[in-house]
Amino acid sequence: MFEEDDARLNTPLLVITEAFEDLADLLKPPCKQRCYLGDESVDGLRLDAFCNACTHVSVLFGCLGFAFKFAEMEYVSKVRDLVEASKTFNTLQNILDLDVENTTVKKPGSYSRNLRRVRQGLDLIRAIFEQFLMTNECYSLKDAATKAYTQVCAPFHTWTVRTAVYAGMYTLPTRDQLLLRLNETDQSVEKNMRRYMEASRPIIDYIDKLYIDRNIKLDW
Repeated sequence: MFEEDDARLNTPLLVITEAFEDLADLLKPPCKQRCYLGDESVDGLRLDAFCNACTHVSVLFGCLGFAFKFAEMEYVSKVRDLVEASKTFNTLQNILDLDVENTTVKKPGSYSRNLRRVRQGLDLIRAIFEQFLMTNECYSLKDAATKAYTQVCAPFHTWTVRTAVYAGMYTLPTRDQLLLRLNETDQSVEKNMRRYMEASRPIIDYIDKLYIDRNIKLDW
């Protein structure tokens, strides 16, 4: 019994949840206005801390299988680019301000575009969790994932991508299979998913506000 409990201590979902709770703490006063990078004080959310939390999320896309393979590939690619950017830029504000100055905000491959796509990935996971917790015998994981994708990502994907994703929904694991892949129980998965939803929301809102404050619309 103790071995089973110990095995669940560091489940992929728990690692992700704790990483985003730590990140969300950086947005709370007095850290909200200024954070610290070593001995250096910097304004805003640190890019390296953000990337560190985001790198853990790809395992969740992997657990969902083929249906979200495109989302996984796009997410991993964009996070990798932001990790490289974090070697040069301290904060999320820094990379946005650079693209605003160079008028490259929506240019493919720009830091601002990559951040926007990573933000969508985080929100997609949040929406899937939200719908997953509503699932029961009459409401399948396929229904939950389809609704989440339709809300968060479908408006920004091409018809070809949307068609492939919706077709792939039939390959999603069952609820029990997903719990097994995540090494969670019904009780622990609900607790950890709710924790991620709560921790990720202020981060998603924070990123949106960065764009809005720079008069950048969010419909892309």
